[in-house]
Amino acid sequence: MERAEILARETKVLVFDQYGTIVDMQGDLTATATPFLKAKGWDGEAHRFVTWWRRTHYENSMIDALGGRGHTPYRQIGHRAVSHVMDRCGFDYTQAEVEWLVSQIEVLKPFPDVLVTLAKLRSAGYKLAILSNGDRDMLDAAKPHIGFPFDHVISVEESGYFKPHWKTYASAAEIIGADRSSCLFVANHAFDCIGAKCYGMRTAFIDRRKRPFGETPHQPDIIVGNFSELAVALTGG
Repeated sequence: MERAEILARETKVLVFDQYGTIVDMQGDLTATATPFLKAKGWDGEAHRFVTWWRRTHYENSMIDALGGRGHTPYRQIGHRAVSHVMDRCGFDYTQAEVEWLVSQIEVLKPFPDVLVTLAKLRSAGYKLAILSNGDRDMLDAAKPHIGFPFDHVISVEESGYFKPHWKTYASAAEIIGADRSSCLFVANHAFDCIGAKCYGMRTAFIDRRKRPFGETPHQPDIIVGNFSELAVALTGG
């Protein structure tokens, strides 16, 4: 039996990353940052600023997860990351501007193929959940901008660690009430798929950027180019 057929038969719950998987984080934040940076007189490329911001945030969240000093809110790490990047860019800014930029994460829109695919997956009988590094209140604020009623929207605050710590996936499975082997974790990020795979979930890598997954013993169960291809693999249409 083909791997996709096995996944379709044995998967009961699809658990999605939110930032960069459900919503277009890079694209929307670049659109937001472009006029802001122009007004500051910074002549660099906005998408590079956003990439710098996101990488700094990721590094700091990993330090937080590994440091053993308690969980720092996503928003707070975001403020630190944006401040750091703007310091390196060399222009003046206010704390209010930092907070405004980070708040734009709450209004990100889903990729064009997401809502149709989610509807197909629900019609096929799957439970649908989100597991995000975002804070609870950030995820609540994002719900009307995404526009889809997930069965569960789970913040890593429930576990006290950022993904890809195994406890984040364990906490999600417990909240959902599903065995880990019946969960298919879906993400646009290799690190997230690897974390879920290490915990024992099956994984689907959304390869929108057409980049190799990389060498690891924790390969995804399926690689698709977008959500439409995921729907075809799991529902046949």
